[in-house]
Amino acid sequence: MLVEIDHSSPVSLAEQIAAAVRRALGQGTLHRGERLPSARSLARTLDINVHTVLRGYQILKEEHLIDLRPGRGAVVTSTSPTQARVVDACRHFAHLARQAGLTEPDVLEMARTLFRTAT
Repeated sequence: MLVEIDHSSPVSLAEQIAAAVRRALGQGTLHRGERLPSARSLARTLDINVHTVLRGYQILKEEHLIDLRPGRGAVVTSTSPTQARVVDACRHFAHLARQAGLTEPDVLEMARTLFRTAT
């Protein structure tokens, strides 16, 4: 799995790592059950702090895309490449909603309505 980071980007390094994994899942180049590189190994490769990699992996765990266990490492749990694309779309949606000044309750109600009426 190829992870590239841009130190000049306003996006945090941890989020860039998470985005690279989401991209690989969405493109189908990373599959359920596959192990991600160890945090230490990836940190060494990218020449960044291991805690930054762990933050990126924690983001993915919170999105239910990977399982992160001490001694076992990070393992992909997502059953569908589409799930990673949905997470990306939700992140984009949340960003746009904040820019528009919408409140969380307004956004959640909008999402519920759209989800119910989607075909």
